[in-house]
Amino acid sequence: MKKQSIISNVAEIKVQFLPSFKPSERPTIKESTHAYSVLKTQWDEGLMQFLEEFKVILLNNANHVLGVVDIAMGGKDSVMVDLRIIFSIALTASASKIIMAHNHPSGRLSPSGHDRALTKKAIEAGKLLDIEVCDHIILTAESYYSMRDNGDM
Repeated sequence: MKKQSIISNVAEIKVQFLPSFKPSERPTIKESTHAYSVLKTQWDEGLMQFLEEFKVILLNNANHVLGVVDIAMGGKDSVMVDLRIIFSIALTASASKIIMAHNHPSGRLSPSGHDRALTKKAIEAGKLLDIEVCDHIILTAESYYSMRDNGDM
């Protein structure tokens, strides 16, 4: 019986980023209102008041949007977020910066203690990977809260 090489039992991992638009068509985010505008186009307003969702805007060095990624969907008042997933996607897309965002179905705009802790942890992780966490935006059906604009980061 022939022994199989251990190397032949290793799966191939392929990393790809395939944008479906021209670089000149990418929106630029210079302030939180721009991020909010991009996010509103990506959110299902019918679910916004019922389920908490977490998304990330991926940016290049010039603050051009590379894409918006759905990270997780939760319940009525929480969503579980794994920073390893966020940063693996950011690395795959060669993003230099990210903007984190989630909605509060309750309509309350202020960040929770968990929101603040997650943001702090993400900033620390981003520093290790040289990926800047530019903002963490909380959305409701009618408005938004920028943690950057309000001095929470």
